[in-house]
Amino acid sequence: MKRVLLTGLLGLIATVFGAGAIFTIHAHVTRPAPWDPAPFLEIARQYDVEIRRDNWGVPHIYGPRDADVAYGLGYAHAEDDFATIQEVAIATRGKLGAVKGPDAAVTDYIVHLLQVWETVEAQYETALSEETRAVLEAYAHGINLFAALHPEKVEPGLAPMTGKDIAAGFVFKTPFFYGLDKQLMELFEPERKRSISKNPETAFLPVDEPVYPTGSNGFAIAPSRSDDGHTRLLVNSHQPYKGPVAWYEVRLKSEEGWDVAGGAFPGSPFMLHGHNRYLGWANTVNKPDLADVYVLTLNPENENQYLLDGEWKELEREEAEIKVKLFGPFYWTVTRDVFFSEHGPVLKTDHGAYAIRYAGMNELRQAEQYFRLNKARNFDEWIAAMKMQALPSINYVYGDKDGNIAYIYNAQFPDRAEGWDWQAYLPGDRSDLIWQTYLPFEEVPKLINPKSGYVFNANNTPFRATAAADNLSPAQFPAFMGIETEMTNRAFRAEELLSRDEAISAEEFAAYKYDLYYSPASKVGLTRAAILTMDLSDDEELVAAQKHLADWDLGTDRENRHAALGVLTLQPLIMAELRGTEAPPLRQALADAVEVLMENFGKLDPEWSKLNRLRRGEVDLPLDGGPDILRAVYGGEPNDDGTLTARAGDTYIMFVEWDEDGALSSRSIHQFGSATLDEASPHFADQAPLFAEMEMKPVLFEEAALEPHIKARYRPGLLPGPAPTPAPAAD
Repeated sequence: MKRVLLTGLLGLIATVFGAGAIFTIHAHVTRPAPWDPAPFLEIARQYDVEIRRDNWGVPHIYGPRDADVAYGLGYAHAEDDFATIQEVAIATRGKLGAVKGPDAAVTDYIVHLLQVWETVEAQYETALSEETRAVLEAYAHGINLFAALHPEKVEPGLAPMTGKDIAAGFVFKTPFFYGLDKQLMELFEPERKRSISKNPETAFLPVDEPVYPTGSNGFAIAPSRSDDGHTRLLVNSHQPYKGPVAWYEVRLKSEEGWDVAGGAFPGSPFMLHGHNRYLGWANTVNKPDLADVYVLTLNPENENQYLLDGEWKELEREEAEIKVKLFGPFYWTVTRDVFFSEHGPVLKTDHGAYAIRYAGMNELRQAEQYFRLNKARNFDEWIAAMKMQALPSINYVYGDKDGNIAYIYNAQFPDRAEGWDWQAYLPGDRSDLIWQTYLPFEEVPKLINPKSGYVFNANNTPFRATAAADNLSPAQFPAFMGIETEMTNRAFRAEELLSRDEAISAEEFAAYKYDLYYSPASKVGLTRAAILTMDLSDDEELVAAQKHLADWDLGTDRENRHAALGVLTLQPLIMAELRGTEAPPLRQALADAVEVLMENFGKLDPEWSKLNRLRRGEVDLPLDGGPDILRAVYGGEPNDDGTLTARAGDTYIMFVEWDEDGALSSRSIHQFGSATLDEASPHFADQAPLFAEMEMKPVLFEEAALEPHIKARYRPGLLPGPAPTPAPAAD
C-alpha cells in the first residue's frame, strides 16, 4: 500500500513540476533545530502596549509608539487566529508542501518563480522606511511572543518570524488580487490557450467579457447628496468567511498619529480598509490587464537560450529545492530549475516556453504605502500615498471629514506599445515589447468630487461609477490598459438606487447596501428571461418550474418563495463564470434545481430562509441575500439536505459618517466574531445573530466610548522583570 501511495504522489509531483524535476527521498524528516523562546520573552520588554477587548472581543490596541501598537496587534491577532497566520507565513516562505503535502507544492514553486525572497532581500533596507520596518518587526515580534508562550501550536521551523516575513507576504499576495494566478495556471494546461499577437496595425477593444466576481461594494456620498450635510462611506469587501484573506476587526491608536479602525488580514500589521479620524476608504477588486505572456523561441541546440532581437540570450537559472510531506516521517525533496529571461519568470511546458511580465513584479513598497494611507490626515496626504503606486491593483472608494469623495481605479498600468493585442500572447523575440515602466498616476482612471455627489464600485467598470454626466469615457484611455467594461448585478442596483435619490439619509444608505434584488438588466435577470422563452413542453415538471420562475420578483428576502428555485438554477452559471469553467445548459441547470428542491423539500417553493443559512459551531441562522446581490451571500454547492451554507460574500462591513462639523461616527459588523478559531470563546459566533438580521454595532473609536465596554485589559509587552530598555524611536 505504501509503495502504491509513493508512486501516486510522485506522479502528482511530476505533473506539477515536470518530468525534468529531480527527486530525492529521505527516510525521515530532518527536524529544524528547536528555537529558543527566551529571547522573545525578553524582547517583549521593549514594547509598551495595552490591549483592551470590548464586549464583542474586538481588540483596541493602545501604545505610545507605532511599533508598540504593531506589537500588540501581532499578539492579539495571534491569540485569535494563530493557525492561519502561521500558514500564511509558511506559504510565503515557500515551505507549504512540507506541511500540507503534494497539493501545496505548487505554491512553493510559485514563491520561487516570482522571486519573492530575492525581492525582499534586495530591497528591504532601502525600499521601506525605518518607521515601516519598525512596524513590521514589531508585528512579527508580537506573533513570536504568542508562539513562545504556546510552543505546542508552532509548526517546526516557523519561529521566529521577522519583519521580512511580513513584507514578503505583501510581495507574494498582491498580484493575485488582479488574477495573476489564473495566468499562471493557464500555462500549466496541456495545450496553449491563446493565440500569439501578430497584427500591430489593429488595436483591440477593452475587456468586455462579463464575469461574476465574489467581489466587494464601496459607496461614498458627499454632503451635497446627503439629507443632512454628512459625508457617508460604505466599506463592504466580500471575502471568504475564513482563511488567509478573511477579515479581522481592529482598533489601533498610538501617540505618533496612527489612529485607525477597520479590517486586517492574517499577517497584515496595518488596517487595510476602514477609517481613521479624518478619512476612510473601501477597497474592491478590479481586473485590468496587468500581466503579459511572451512566447519564447528556444535554441534547438541549447534549450537554455532564447532568441531576442536576433541573438541567442542565456536564460538565468536558479535551483529551487521544495520539500514535500508524504506521511509520517517521510517527505520528498524536489529540485527544480527555475528560469528567468529579460521579460521575467519563465515556464517551460510541453506546448512551449513562456515568460511572464506582470504588475507588482519585484515590488516591495506595498507595506510602505499602506502605512502612509493609515496615517494620512487629509485628502492631499492620502492622494500623495496613492501616488506611490506600490499596490499593483485594487479600487479605492474614499470619503473624509472635509466632504471630499473619490473613486480611484488603482493599478500599476504597464506602459505598453500601442497597436498590439496585449491580451493575446506576445512574441518573445522583440525587446521593444518588454515594457519597462508604468503609466503615471495622473493617467489612472479616477473621479474626485464629481458634481453628482456620489461614487460607487461593485467590481464593475470604472466607466459607470457615478451619474452619467460625470462618468469617465473609455475613449479617454488607451485600449492596452485592458480596463473591464462589464457590470455586475450589484453595480446595476447601486446605480439604480443611488442615482434616483438626491438626498440620501443614513437609513436609506444602509437600506441600499442591504438591497435584496437582482436588476432585470443584470445577467441573472436576462438569463431568467431567456429561461421563460424556452420550449419545455415535453416535461411537465420543468413547465411548472418555468411558470414558478415567471412569478419571481428577482428578490432574495428570506420569506421569498421563488428565490430558492431562481438562485439554485442560476448559481451554477454564476460560479462557472467565476471559475472560468463551462456552464451547464440552462435546461439542465433548471432541472438540477428542481431535483434538489423536490428531493429535499417536496416542493418548488420553500421559503428562501429554509435553504440560505449562516452556520458556525452550534449557530444555524437564516439569511437574506444571495450571489451577486448587494447583500452578498455565496453558499457554494447544495449540502446533502439541499441547504446552502454561506461561505463567502458579506463579511466585515462598516458604515462611516462625518457630520457637517467633521465629527466621526461609525458602525460595523463581522459575520462571526473576533475569535476566529476558538470554538470555546464567547466571541466565536457572537456577532452572527446581528449579522443575520443585517444589523450593526457601534465602533467604539473614542476611549471614553470604549471604557464602559472593556471586558479585558492586558499588556503583552512590559512583562514582569527588570525595567525595559525601550527600542529607539523612529526619526
